[in-house]
Amino acid sequence: MNPHDRRLPAAAARGDAPAVAAALAAGATVDARDERLRTALLLAVLGDHVAVAELLIAAGADPDAPDSREDSPWLVTGVTGSVPMMRVLLPAGPDLGQLNRFGGTSLIPAAERGHTAYVRAVLRESDIRVDHVNRLGWTALLEAVILGDGGPRHEEVVALLLEAGADPGLGDLDGVTPYEHAVRRGFDGMARLLGEAREARR
Repeated sequence: MNPHDRRLPAAAARGDAPAVAAALAAGATVDARDERLRTALLLAVLGDHVAVAELLIAAGADPDAPDSREDSPWLVTGVTGSVPMMRVLLPAGPDLGQLNRFGGTSLIPAAERGHTAYVRAVLRESDIRVDHVNRLGWTALLEAVILGDGGPRHEEVVALLLEAGADPGLGDLDGVTPYEHAVRRGFDGMARLLGEAREARR
């Protein structure tokens, strides 16, 4: 194995841009992986090392390369919620329909975690599907309600998803809608938004 293929992921994980540039110049494979099959780009995304990601993307790194957990650089932008990182990867043409181990796109974990800036940006700057349903039977809208805390961030996520055309009538596997989940959890602000959106569609 090329020794630089070991050095590149380690340097990316540290956020060491000069070391990444040196490893690439010395012949490291741009998508060299660590023992968990994480590429240098995925490690840079996990650490939110934007300058390193820029170097790797310029060198042709794959934004869709999966690791052993079915995570990829693009998918992880939704987990971290980093808008600057999303904007570095988006011009590289990531597969917006790529799915994580739960069958979700990058939008779903972002909604779950209340990453409002990311949700806003990815909805406005890409063609990501707002009503994708994961293996649990949940959309981004359902995840924001079911796994959110009902606070201002998750309420704003619900508003952003509805503004982008999310269907408030899409229920879970038992047919329970986001509105019904919000009412059950006592999330009054979310329930109001979802109720108004439901009425507007009638």
